[in-house]
Amino acid sequence: MAFDWLEASLAQRYEDGYLRTRHCQQYEKDAVVNINGDHYLNFASNDYLGMRQHQGVLQAWVEGLAHFGGGSGASPLVTGYSQAHLALEAYLADKLQREAVLLFNSGFAANQAICQALFADGGHIVADKLMHASFIDGAMASNATLSRFKHNDVLHAQTLLNKSEATDKLLVSEGIFSMDGDSAPVPELTSLAATHSAWLMLDDAHAFGVTGEHGLGSADAYGLSQAQLPVLMATFGKAIGTGGAFIAGSQLLIDYLINHARHYIYSTAMPPAQAVATLQSLTYCEEGEARAALHDNIAYFREVAAQQGIDVMSSHSAIQPVLVGDPQQAVAVSEAMRSRGIWVTAMRYPTVPKGTDRIRITLSALHQKKDIDVMCDALMLSLNEVSQ
Repeated sequence: MAFDWLEASLAQRYEDGYLRTRHCQQYEKDAVVNINGDHYLNFASNDYLGMRQHQGVLQAWVEGLAHFGGGSGASPLVTGYSQAHLALEAYLADKLQREAVLLFNSGFAANQAICQALFADGGHIVADKLMHASFIDGAMASNATLSRFKHNDVLHAQTLLNKSEATDKLLVSEGIFSMDGDSAPVPELTSLAATHSAWLMLDDAHAFGVTGEHGLGSADAYGLSQAQLPVLMATFGKAIGTGGAFIAGSQLLIDYLINHARHYIYSTAMPPAQAVATLQSLTYCEEGEARAALHDNIAYFREVAAQQGIDVMSSHSAIQPVLVGDPQQAVAVSEAMRSRGIWVTAMRYPTVPKGTDRIRITLSALHQKKDIDVMCDALMLSLNEVSQ
């Protein structure tokens, strides 16, 4: 019988502690989420600035719906490219000081497009070991040679580039890593790429909106020009609170992607109303109030965690992981916290390397100090309970 191995595969995943299930959310408001009729303080959202529920963003989406309708109606190279898309691209290009920007429906699609379009005829991708699965999958499906350097290890990346005989080389990292919450050594990677005549790319999904003087991510934080950072990818589904992604770079790069990126050419364009709401969110994010509140909450959490003896990984971003090291125990801690009214997620292999299973706490500008206090108390109790 075809595919008779499916049940055994799921049973094995359950036995290993890696089985995944979904939880249906009824609604969320002000960092409180309702799941299966119960309310929890939500410390598992990537909505770092609380923009998903911002009234101005919601109103912009409504106005976009009234003007453009529910969807784009076609791929961007047919009739799906609208004034709303153009305005969002132009805003990003201006603020990021790039020649051009191209919108995608997801960061996954954008990462796949970069790998498969740029490396149709081969080349060499040198990427951080902890790059997001969307990029690794895209690189493996391309015609490039993929080499992965030890996490944030510039010397190892240099060794790999020294061995490369390819003309087309792409050095790749994340601005802020999604599971560890730490930052890439961006200045060192910039210099390394220049030394080896490679292009530098950053996946800025978790930095965009929250880092830099204007909240524009790594390019903003490190003052990187287009020449220093030829390929910048970031998403709108985290700090910006909407959805979709973009690639920013030279006009030549964007024109090439328009003609060769199958993930762009053969997908229905992002709904224009979504682009309208995204642009509105970006203008609010630039003001900086929510960003300041988020960073205040990050500092407060790390202070309270240190006082309580909670061993948090080295991160100064909204992502604050607590290493557990065992998948079953990580799930048990997560469930114990839910019993105390706190929603957090256990991250397990293959999302993280084996033996680094963890509780991934994410902070938001919406959290109050008392929320963080309650969460830290629940975390300490849950960790102690599971370890006994």
